[in-house]
Amino acid sequence: MSLARDQTMPHAYRFDDDGLVPNNPMPLLIYKGAVDIARPDPAAAIEELFARNGWGQQMWRNGIFDYTHYHATVHEALGVARGHALVLFGGEQGEAIELKPGDVAVLPAGTGHKRLFATHDFQVVGGYPPGPEMQVTRPTPANYQRALKTIPEVALPESDPVGGDDGPLTRLWRA
Repeated sequence: MSLARDQTMPHAYRFDDDGLVPNNPMPLLIYKGAVDIARPDPAAAIEELFARNGWGQQMWRNGIFDYTHYHATVHEALGVARGHALVLFGGEQGEAIELKPGDVAVLPAGTGHKRLFATHDFQVVGGYPPGPEMQVTRPTPANYQRALKTIPEVALPESDPVGGDDGPLTRLWRA
């Protein structure tokens, strides 16, 4: 079963707009050890959790790109199934955060991210709440200008990908 191990608050990180990566006034949320992945297919445990909590749209299994990018039309949940990685969130002036199996990062639209390092077995499950299709956006002046218009239009999710309807995301992102 892929239940959250506890309902502790996630770590919240806020990043400033750097002129190329817009980021978002809503915080990046990191749930450490949020998913019980002690099963033969840990990615399936994450997929089940995301789907059960309304973040099952356009799910995928892979890694995290090694270049800075963001999503200007959707919020994103990244659940670590295997391995570990050091990920730079918030653009080039952001913060490097280590992600391990069972961790879930929830990125509000516009949050820059890129993989700095990963073990050879690193695997992530990505998921999105209902809404527009995910698009990978690279930090260019033209993309930045478009993103400033689209990010405020991205609807707040109705649930938390880890905690569901009662999860902390809905409170933290509405605050």
